[in-house]
Amino acid sequence: MPAGERLGWYAQRFDLVEVNSSFYAIPAPRMVERWCRATPDDFLFDVKVHRLLSRHAAKLKSLPPTLQAEAEADAKGNVVLTDEIEQRLLDELIGAMESLRVTGRFGAFLLQLSPAFSPRKHELTELEPLLVRLSPLGLVVELRNRNWAEGAQLARTLEFFRHENTTLSLVDAPNEKHFTIMPSTLNTVTNPRLAYLRLHGRNADAYLRGKTVAERFYYDYDDAEIAEVAERAEGLAGEAEAVHVIFNNNALDFAPHAALRLRQALGQITKAPARQPDLFRSGKG
Repeated sequence: MPAGERLGWYAQRFDLVEVNSSFYAIPAPRMVERWCRATPDDFLFDVKVHRLLSRHAAKLKSLPPTLQAEAEADAKGNVVLTDEIEQRLLDELIGAMESLRVTGRFGAFLLQLSPAFSPRKHELTELEPLLVRLSPLGLVVELRNRNWAEGAQLARTLEFFRHENTTLSLVDAPNEKHFTIMPSTLNTVTNPRLAYLRLHGRNADAYLRGKTVAERFYYDYDDAEIAEVAERAEGLAGEAEAVHVIFNNNALDFAPHAALRLRQALGQITKAPARQPDLFRSGKG
């Protein structure tokens, strides 16, 4: 299918998408306007925050052209994050999403932090310049270092996000106590406006040893597991005004297949379409 037709096709089957491309480069406003024209009025976009703001390494070329000449790079060619660059990049991000907000299609920003952002080296208060700008618009924070949710630190973590009116992302992930895997047992809603559940699959070996994104999240949820997710989502819906469920098991057709079955389990559609191997799997082995 031509690239220009994919979003419209997707929006006929789902009512929400998590934008991943904005993690690598902030889209031009005219592209965001095209997203609006390609989707129904009630379709929502959750937008990943740029990788530099998420405390990941970022090259100069990943910045908007207006900032590339102003930012400095270290010896490895990665952008040095300063307070000024952070605020300027926030300006660019928020401005680019204006069409989504004006048309009612904006869901939330997603700040997906690096596993290196740990309580041993960092404080959650370091995020406050981001939260001040993004939380009033709608912000979800995904921590990827388990130590934020262990022992006495867990209560401090939850209190911080409650105080900041910011959604802490919940996960479905492998049952492994590795520092990069947040516990699936954490099910606390920190912002009554929005609960956010990201499903990474349950393949611990792939998650820890996969060299590519597709390898790390290579997992096909079975029907019993989908029923578990549906029950969890319904429970969250009793505590939050809205619940966004995102499948991140992004290999082959695993995510859309699981998402359609979840919609069926939640009573949003009467029957999930039959699986179409040729559509999703052709040429992928």
